[in-house]
Amino acid sequence: MTPAQEELVERIRDLIADEPVQREVSMFGDHCILVNDKMIVGAEKDGGLLVRVSADRNDELVLRAGARQAVMGHGREMGPGWITVDAGELDEEHLAFWVDAALENNAAVTGIGR
Repeated sequence: MTPAQEELVERIRDLIADEPVQREVSMFGDHCILVNDKMIVGAEKDGGLLVRVSADRNDELVLRAGARQAVMGHGREMGPGWITVDAGELDEEHLAFWVDAALENNAAVTGIGR
């Protein structure tokens, strides 16, 4: 992991410390964190965040500062519910917001928690 990824992952770990089932894997070139065997976020090499949110909230959430539709590879836009957030927009409050949105989606998808 890059230093930016390591720092972001540590911050995310602190936010999800109470979640019962967690694991970390490399996916999409990111260091991804899964809860209940579903990805919630991925720490990108530059310290940005890939977030898995409800597709129903996609249009609302991409309007937030530093957020945009996630792109995989060369210009292939990922579908609704996949958002990338710039590293510069991930202060404690904003990171907590994004992790919470991801956990909300995770609970809806898995039927576990929240």
